[in-house]
Amino acid sequence: MAARILDGKAVAAEWRREIAAEAAELERRTGVTPGLGVVLVGDDPASASYVAGKERACSDSGFFALDWRLPADSTQADVIELISRMNGDPRIHGILAQLPLPRQIDEQAVIETILPEKDVDGFTPVNVGRMLLDLPCFLPCTPHGIVRLLMHAGIATSGRSAVVIGRSNIVGKPVAHLLMRKAPGGNATVTVCHTGTSDLARFTREADILVVAAGKPMTVTGDMVKPGAAVIDVGVNRVADASAAKGFRLVGDVDFHSVSQVAGWITPVPGGIGPLTITMLLRNTLEAAKLAAGQHHPTV
Repeated sequence: MAARILDGKAVAAEWRREIAAEAAELERRTGVTPGLGVVLVGDDPASASYVAGKERACSDSGFFALDWRLPADSTQADVIELISRMNGDPRIHGILAQLPLPRQIDEQAVIETILPEKDVDGFTPVNVGRMLLDLPCFLPCTPHGIVRLLMHAGIATSGRSAVVIGRSNIVGKPVAHLLMRKAPGGNATVTVCHTGTSDLARFTREADILVVAAGKPMTVTGDMVKPGAAVIDVGVNRVADASAAKGFRLVGDVDFHSVSQVAGWITPVPGGIGPLTITMLLRNTLEAAKLAAGQHHPTV
């Protein structure tokens, strides 16, 4: 039996309608319009595409958005000075520094410049630390979207075995924490695999929930998956395809064809986790605006 598709695009559309309605109500009651400030350094096509998608989502949800594009040879001081100005701009409730940044810029120094109350990516040490302590904070967008999608689909996590492939600060580490925390969408027994893991398939075949964020196509194939498992593919990779209009196509880290014949649920690429990441960014920005208006505080 083929796996059921976890349609992140459709779920994101549903959640964005709710976010847009809440944003309109916030503006009606308080006069505050949620505002997102985006910093893009250089002209990387993938980053520019991601930023454009986030800006469209802001517009569709009734948010205010400011887009700063700096040349690739900008200095670290240039970027930090811009973010410092955004920290003090009352129109901006959330700040997004699009990663990766050029080599001459220390990404961590830039992230740490963002005020925690405007850190809608959930990357600052303050928000990461509060997340690990299960205190109110902004959760990282992709991990939050993954957990919310599992809950939306009715996929049980409590008492289940979850395997996360990848240990990045953006996806692997935080999603592992969210899956094991004592909260809805958590209480799983979590194993984290990475480039130092030997015999990866030994772990993946035991997973009821498999989150793949390895950054490499074909990391997981059908013979590595437990029958009926929920497989979350976080990867977005360009592979050459002469039949495609752009000369390439997007694939995940999972071999969709073989895995979908074994798994119980699977996310497609594109149309799976990507739309949810942007939606959680909107949710965090809305919560930041509520916080600025004295209406709410983000919670884990």
